[in-house]
Amino acid sequence: MAGYDFIPVENGVPIKAWTNGVPVEEAARQQLLNVASLPFVFHHLAVMPDVHWGMGATVGSVIATHKAIIPAAVGVDIGCGMMAVRTTVKAEHLPDDLHPIRAAIEKAVPHGRTDNGGKADRGSWHDVPEQAASAWSALDEEFKRILEDQPKLTNGRTAEHLGTLGTGNHFVELCLDEVGALWVMLHSGSRGIGNKIGTHFVELAKRDMERYFITLPDADLAYFPEGTPHYEQYMRAVSWAQKFARTNRQLMMDAVLLVLGRFFPDLAIDEVAVNCHHNYVNTERHFGEKVLVTRKGAVRAQVGDLGIIPGSMGAKSFIVRGKGNAESFCSCSHGAGRAMSRNKAKKTFTLEDHAKATEGVECRKDADVLDETPAAYKDIDAVMAAQVDLVEIVHTLKQVVCVKG
Repeated sequence: MAGYDFIPVENGVPIKAWTNGVPVEEAARQQLLNVASLPFVFHHLAVMPDVHWGMGATVGSVIATHKAIIPAAVGVDIGCGMMAVRTTVKAEHLPDDLHPIRAAIEKAVPHGRTDNGGKADRGSWHDVPEQAASAWSALDEEFKRILEDQPKLTNGRTAEHLGTLGTGNHFVELCLDEVGALWVMLHSGSRGIGNKIGTHFVELAKRDMERYFITLPDADLAYFPEGTPHYEQYMRAVSWAQKFARTNRQLMMDAVLLVLGRFFPDLAIDEVAVNCHHNYVNTERHFGEKVLVTRKGAVRAQVGDLGIIPGSMGAKSFIVRGKGNAESFCSCSHGAGRAMSRNKAKKTFTLEDHAKATEGVECRKDADVLDETPAAYKDIDAVMAAQVDLVEIVHTLKQVVCVKG
């Protein structure tokens, strides 16, 4: 068992960190202490091995709270998560040149961002397809109720972003597992509208703190106490954004499988692994208490839960099964975790470095993805070794095609 480091916190709950053998930067350590000192944090703060600095709270945190919620701890990509399915296609069925498949996926799934996110944005639908429009109709009524409370959320992309990838670390990958079966794996969230909801409520929380004369170790840890109007409005909005994110991933998966069907007419889905959030909040029961659990860059890993822990553009990824470790609030890491900031990565690595690190992967090799190069992330093997008491590995995947926004 890897076990965890126990860190007592003066005037706060203790920290339990599954970070053995994994570096943690000082800025992230301070954020952990800040969160652990909040009076409504329950029992202890659980820290995953991919932990790194984030807005207010670290990415890789599992924060259980009593009667309060921190919007910045959920993050602004609400409901961001992963989906993966195993197909009946085998390694020997793949062509030597995978570029046509990547190009077809890039054509079928809008990705990236142009025109400042405006009408000419290549990462949005210009004409919303029938599948996305139908999916939006199931979300629209609840969204209108959210707008009654917060009309400022009106201006933003909604249906135009359903079934689209986005930018940054979001991706669509084709991977081979340990027996040569082809998987489709993708990573995305609630897109522009989720960002708008998250950012809006973070600012509302900050204003509430000023109104109530509450001083915090970090202004981004502003929170809503249960029973206040903004608490109820935020919980309704965040729940809706999580539904949007899950729907978004399903639409993209459907589109990618349709593309693959043109290359492999006999393709069928062999196994659905999971469609799981890793930036979200949920009501759960832990240590005898009903609490809110915020997982910011963490995946639920209750007994039997299937999850996905991706590496980077050139590293392996894992389908895992949860062990239900109570000390982690039944959670595990959501990936390898960044080892350095995006700006530092762009200054540190060359195009030659990136090409070498992604050798054998059909993917972008240009300067605009240097911030996503594998060496910008922690060693996925070290991350997995640090959490052997949280999950067991079910499948090991290695990508052969990667589509980035």
